[in-house]
Amino acid sequence: MSAVTVYVPRDSAALAVGADRVARRIADEAAVRGIALQVVRNGSRGLLWLETLVEVATPEGRVAYGPVTAADVAGLFDAGFLGGAPHALGHGPTEAIPYLKSQQRLTFARMGITDPLSLADYQAHDGFAGLRRALALAPTDVVQQVLDAGLRGRGGAAFPAGIKWKTVLATEAPQKYVVCNADEGDSGTFSDRMTMEGDPFMLIEGMAIAGIATGASHGYIYVRSEYPHAIATLNQAIALAEAAGFLGADVLGSGRRFTLEVRKGAGSYVCGEETALLESIEGRRGVVRAKPPLPAITGLFGRPTLIHNVITLASVPLILARGADFYRDYGTGRSRGTLPIQLAGNIRRGGLVERAFGITMRELLYDYGGGSASGRPIKAVQVGGPLGAYLPESQWDLPLDYEAYAAVGGTVGHGGIVVHDDTADLSKLARYAMEFCAIESCGKCTPCRIGAVRGVEVIDKIRANQNRPQQVLLLRDLCNTMVHGSLCAMGGMTPFPVLSALDHFPQDFGLVEPDRQAA
Repeated sequence: MSAVTVYVPRDSAALAVGADRVARRIADEAAVRGIALQVVRNGSRGLLWLETLVEVATPEGRVAYGPVTAADVAGLFDAGFLGGAPHALGHGPTEAIPYLKSQQRLTFARMGITDPLSLADYQAHDGFAGLRRALALAPTDVVQQVLDAGLRGRGGAAFPAGIKWKTVLATEAPQKYVVCNADEGDSGTFSDRMTMEGDPFMLIEGMAIAGIATGASHGYIYVRSEYPHAIATLNQAIALAEAAGFLGADVLGSGRRFTLEVRKGAGSYVCGEETALLESIEGRRGVVRAKPPLPAITGLFGRPTLIHNVITLASVPLILARGADFYRDYGTGRSRGTLPIQLAGNIRRGGLVERAFGITMRELLYDYGGGSASGRPIKAVQVGGPLGAYLPESQWDLPLDYEAYAAVGGTVGHGGIVVHDDTADLSKLARYAMEFCAIESCGKCTPCRIGAVRGVEVIDKIRANQNRPQQVLLLRDLCNTMVHGSLCAMGGMTPFPVLSALDHFPQDFGLVEPDRQAA
């Protein structure tokens, strides 16, 4: 009798709730019962409220059970879960779970399905098809594919990726670099971590394609120090890819060189800004550089450098494998393709949702998220990290795309969504944004360094009703200075949560009517 295959995630979110204990218990229970069993440690499906999500391979497909603890394992065996039998923790076929079934998984198509460190698994699911096609094309044609696909930076700035590629390709230099910004520091975000832990070869392939297209021969993946599992997985995956010829001095026998290494960050939020990140890789303190020159022309070690975040680079293999038109057919307006959206905070079903641009916040909060975890009405949703705007219910029917959100003072950012119910005090959250900026500022420019400190003081006075009308005017004027005078997005975006809280939740500041005086 052939061994039954059971899948238990190795993702950090699953490990945090006991996935290792569950895997060991399953193996031990099978041994005691004399059952032939193979346990595969896959990536997470992104249904985080169901972790640890255990799947069993059956002739009809995988069947899901969760959330499973070590104490549940014996009962699962007794119920016959290895044959896909019903159980109180059962969810039927994994692909039929509504949360998954209604998604449009392009970048995350393999997530939770493959063994993250199996090259055979990766290639069996179309892995390296994009790299092979890129090697058969001229560099200019590869760049054109990225341009035609309409791919924009998924790290927050939403700059057209192909323009960066075209600039680096056109800049003559004896050495060029590709840098992956994996310093995922925004609150409520985890898609980069999931990718590095659950499908690392996809990122490696995307970076190799980028290097071949732009003439860069070496790449760095800059990972935040708080991601030890991602760092370990990436290092193992890079070694496997090099041994198999997908990286190295002669990529797949093409005569093209591309090598990769991982660099660990030191816990600075501002190093998520691309030029501060370059300073850190070079061994200096993470301080923002003035632009110009642009990193695409004068970047790492003074050389042309292509910088993207994880999801941007991870989107590239599919574009090359399936063609620009395939990717561009998803999305709306100038926001093409899909976005891995991360639901976090006070939400019943937190996790990752990959959908084409154009979905509404209301759909995400209720069709996927199931409403608040507390059962209370949702009051505000912060989109785009700790410096993103707070969206009131009146804006939850906007299509999720870069231009629609920008029109109301919001930002899509990295796709992180943090939910707050009606017990939240938006004046406290606005104060936190200013305090966060004061703590994390690199200190190079005055509006950010001093403005954030003064912002905390002014909000405290507003909350204490000390000359409240005048302090509100002062806060708006200060925010205007930070938006227009800061050197980078750290100071330039800190006013977004503050102003949105002030505009849409004036009662939390002790203001009876909305105060919308333009600064």
